[in-house]
Amino acid sequence: MAEDPVTLCFEVFNEIGIIEQLSRTLLEARLPDGLIAPHFGVISHLSRRGDGRTPMEIARAFQVPKTSMTHTIKGLEAHGLVEVHPNPKDGRSKQVWLTQAGRRFRDETITAMIPDLNRLSQVYEMQKLVEILPALRELRAVLDADRDSPAERVASDGMRAV
Repeated sequence: MAEDPVTLCFEVFNEIGIIEQLSRTLLEARLPDGLIAPHFGVISHLSRRGDGRTPMEIARAFQVPKTSMTHTIKGLEAHGLVEVHPNPKDGRSKQVWLTQAGRRFRDETITAMIPDLNRLSQVYEMQKLVEILPALRELRAVLDADRDSPAERVASDGMRAV
């Protein structure tokens, strides 16, 4: 390996960040007025992970403050894409449920992106995506596991990491 690990990790994360920004812009161009990528992300999360998540569970998944997630959920609720109900197991919390409109919104957004994704498939070799997807999933799993470890730990250099 020609580069040191820190430089390599930084360059990989930098490229992922730029790709995230470009893909977010592509997604948001297909969303209805008043909705942004975080709205779609929550809908997609609930669709993938299942309904009935608490705002705190969703906030943890997205690593944002509960107040930010509550704001995002209120926007989704105002658009009729989710419903918020009391949590039957804990009267102090709520649960978020996708509506039929929310499920339709996700499907329609993905459908609206088909021309963009088809265009990408014409200019980028899809086999490369097939090959890098397992590595990206593995990297995500490592980062997820690290995120879920204790919030404070002593890093190998003796500095406190948060």
